Amino acid sequence: MERQAAVSRRDFLRGGRRDTPAAIRPPGVDAAALAACTGCGACVEHCPTHIVSLVDGLPVLDFRAGECTFCGACAAHCPEPVFTGAPVDRFDYVAAIAASCLPFQGVDCQACRDACPTGAIRFRPVRGGPFVPELIAEACTGCGACIAVCPVGAVAAVTANREAVHA
Repeated sequence: MERQAAVSRRDFLRGGRRDTPAAIRPPGVDAAALAACTGCGACVEHCPTHIVSLVDGLPVLDFRAGECTFCGACAAHCPEPVFTGAPVDRFDYVAAIAASCLPFQGVDCQACRDACPTGAIRFRPVRGGPFVPELIAEACTGCGACIAVCPVGAVAAVTANREAVHA
């Protein structure tokens, strides 16, 4: 008998379960130095937007809870040499908008555009329907502001050079 994955109430109401995204680390985390992380939770405790959590003892970001403001609080309070030390203002991820986005279904919604601090999501007119989203990848910092506000979970973070890899 095949065991079914647990579905949260929120995901059930959205029409299904979300696939677990790849772990996105806080800005400035050096992947090679991640082994030095002791899992103390200082980054979790000091994140002003409460998006940092520990998974298997390592820090990850959950953009469904909010956005990263690149404030550096996680790095400033980390007692270990896990962060690069250089200021970071973008991730190697960009937003991706799925076909389940409400405007693609004929329903007007521009929540992601309204939440985007860099204006990376714009809406273009479509004859006979609501405006549809377009991502300006160069302007997207990967902060995740658009992910938490999407009422149907149609926005996700994907690797920024994804198209180049699969081309």
